[in-house]
Amino acid sequence: MSKALSAAAVSLGAALCFATLVSGADLLGVPLPGGLPAGNALAWLGLLGCSTAAVLLASSNTAIRVLAWLALAISVAWLPVSIALAGNLALNFSGSLGGYWLSASALVLVLVIAVFLLATGSAIIDRLKRAGSA
Repeated sequence: MSKALSAAAVSLGAALCFATLVSGADLLGVPLPGGLPAGNALAWLGLLGCSTAAVLLASSNTAIRVLAWLALAISVAWLPVSIALAGNLALNFSGSLGGYWLSASALVLVLVIAVFLLATGSAIIDRLKRAGSA
């Protein structure tokens, strides 16, 4: 499977995860085996999918590729760090820590989406350049 096709498949999966979160579907609160709420798993999978697609789309040896790998590393760490900070799988925070976590999570989401858009734009430009030189 080509990188572009893999990136498209992973992007679609991430989009479905985010769409489910935005819809507020009843299944978001359903605990998965082990107790993790489905919504938390979908948020994590959405971050992972979006940043993985960015890694697949970014050209080698570019700043965008470095940013894509950074976004992926942050995405991988998001759920375990969140669980450690909350002290529970439901990510219920006490005190002001919840506000800080929400702000940090929003920044992670913005970073991941921005890097994905950069990588996508760069891949489109690269493809257009190759088509123009052929």
